[in-house]
Amino acid sequence: MPERGETESRRLLGRLREVMAEDAAGQARLDRITQLIAEELHCDVCSIYLFRNADTLELCATMGLNPEAVHQTRMRLGEGLVGRVARKGQIINTHDAPGTRGFRYMPETGEEAYASFLGVPIQRLGEMLGVLVIQSKDARTFSEDETYAVEVVAMVLAEMTELGAFVGEGAALSARHQQPVLFNATIGQEGTAKGHVWLHEPRVVVTNPIADDPARELERLKEAVETLRVGVDRMLSTAANGDKEQLEVLETYRMFANSKGWMRRMEEDINLGLSAEAAVEKEQSTARARLGQVTDAYLRERLHDLDDLSNRLLRILTGQGEETGAEMPADPILIARNIGPAELLDYGRRLKGIVLEEGSVGSHAAIVARALAIPLVIQAARITNEALNGDLILVDGDQGVVHLRPDDTITNAFRDKMAMQAQAQERYASIREKPAETRCGRRIALHMNAGLMADLPSLGSSGAEGVGLFRTELQFLIRSKMPQRGELSELYARVMDAAGDKRVVFRTLDIGSDKVLPYMKAVDEPNPAMGWRAVRVALDKPGVMRMQLQALLRAAKGRPLSVMFPFIAQMEEFSMARAEMDKALARERILGHPLPEDLKVGAMLETPSLAFAPDKFYRDVDFLSIGGNDLKQFFFAADRENELVRRRYDTLNVSFLSFIERIVERCARTATPLSFCGEDAGRPVEAACIAAIGLRTLSMRPASIGPVKSILRRSNLDELRKVIHDSRHRGDQSVRPAVMQYLKEKL
Repeated sequence: MPERGETESRRLLGRLREVMAEDAAGQARLDRITQLIAEELHCDVCSIYLFRNADTLELCATMGLNPEAVHQTRMRLGEGLVGRVARKGQIINTHDAPGTRGFRYMPETGEEAYASFLGVPIQRLGEMLGVLVIQSKDARTFSEDETYAVEVVAMVLAEMTELGAFVGEGAALSARHQQPVLFNATIGQEGTAKGHVWLHEPRVVVTNPIADDPARELERLKEAVETLRVGVDRMLSTAANGDKEQLEVLETYRMFANSKGWMRRMEEDINLGLSAEAAVEKEQSTARARLGQVTDAYLRERLHDLDDLSNRLLRILTGQGEETGAEMPADPILIARNIGPAELLDYGRRLKGIVLEEGSVGSHAAIVARALAIPLVIQAARITNEALNGDLILVDGDQGVVHLRPDDTITNAFRDKMAMQAQAQERYASIREKPAETRCGRRIALHMNAGLMADLPSLGSSGAEGVGLFRTELQFLIRSKMPQRGELSELYARVMDAAGDKRVVFRTLDIGSDKVLPYMKAVDEPNPAMGWRAVRVALDKPGVMRMQLQALLRAAKGRPLSVMFPFIAQMEEFSMARAEMDKALARERILGHPLPEDLKVGAMLETPSLAFAPDKFYRDVDFLSIGGNDLKQFFFAADRENELVRRRYDTLNVSFLSFIERIVERCARTATPLSFCGEDAGRPVEAACIAAIGLRTLSMRPASIGPVKSILRRSNLDELRKVIHDSRHRGDQSVRPAVMQYLKEKL
């Protein structure tokens, strides 16, 4: 690439700075920009198209086309050459626009006279905002320097658009960060919340895209990069004894931080008139654009690293660190691209809700959100680009919907919904001390799921009869190193102390699949949900399991203890795990430590194979707990992380209910205590049906106990069982329609 001096780019940015300094309204400023671009690049047409909504571009300013077409000409994403630039995020440079694939003639603009076309995306950090176009009557391909000049101006336009610089009468963008936005996302944790945005990592806003003094900007860039390199070296030195993967990531950071090519490109941009911040962000936008086109997992991860490094450099340059001086609102709704479990626990119960741009229903963040009973919505695309600290936001975790800056109509409707939920909670509080006894005289035991000490106060306030599942992996996930036996023993003892005389069932470490310990080398598996996880890891690497079993036995201090092993798929796995418990008991006895007065060792039934295990297994196990979430995904061969399929399969499907009923009958025959644990246990209709086919113990999140108890106390399980059987005999695929009709009539 030839070295650029006083070229089109430099002159254009100089004049653009003058326009930016003018006291002009948004539309007038846009008109002046198109005029000066056309003049400086000696082209016949310059036009700016901005997104009116997610799918529609609007001509917002032009020099050379019919001025009456401004704010009248619109096109769909992908339509015409402009729409193609916006869809692909790639430049189109052609000397024969009418002959180029995708060309669409728009007679109201009068553009048929122009042969040459150069379209450049206006984008900020991978987010498409519009398209900048220049055209010429002469049939020519625009030069490299002309193309670069338009790219640089497009980037400046993106910053201006981001800052709302085009707000004015008739402007298409119309104060983008003041408009209501609806996000249809994915349910991570049910519940509703109204509050104000708190950004986990506030966006860096570049307020000075054009430099006044290139020499000073180069010096600022060099100083910031040196600070960045020192910081990366410091992280490497402190992680020298860390795991291999962490070192690999930091080595990649150092490689990028010392990249001469990265530095050279940013220096070129500064020499052409950009500020240091704008030069960094231009490179970051390029990386983000590539990210969307790369399918190779390794390359995507490296581009993510470069993106993160660019953010660090921008924070150094702007001083806009994570501590921005902004005060957390009293009702914070956390917004983040993603977040780790330890960071989320740092916020604790202060949060009213959580919205993530990425994440999955089984992620560490989702696990912690459920433990804290905080509404969570995930995969809300682009919300970190749209939200600003302090924005009003409504989170509907029941529907997977987020309203950002909602209008009064939406806010009032949402307030009514929350008021109705509050009234329902008052009704549930009135039956807190009453048993979940049905109209037909059946008594259902309702237990709660937990994973943190902070959950234990809910044992009394929710009316739960015990803890049916205490997830022990959270204490491993939130640490940077393996916890010690003494630490775990102390924690488990506090859990049992808080529970008093109520039973707590501790599930041993359930890692693997979507739960990878930060200090454990990740195993690359094609299908981790069915891979090396839970008891399979424990039996292959028994050291951790032995340590955890010893911690549990010591925590009991002679009290009754219930332990269950996760993801048992065949009898031999339980036998081997039970043998480890026997060894731990023998060791504690030799050491003279008190043993539990009553030890119950059970298993989670999460794979269909265990339903067909020999009778000996059912007699050997002290109790079974159906893990509904995993069992359902394996029964239907439908990944519960996959939005394309997971909603297609219903718990009240006749086949699945018949399968559960078979397990119930088998446990009744072998006198094996059985419970049901999972999301469906906490859904009132599903819970009533599960109870109707014979389950007498259900375990769920604390907030679900009230609604489930309420429906059970009003239900006749004998009648409901008949509805289920009649639906099955009719050949229905799901009993849900028949059950809903029955409940509507009876309740």
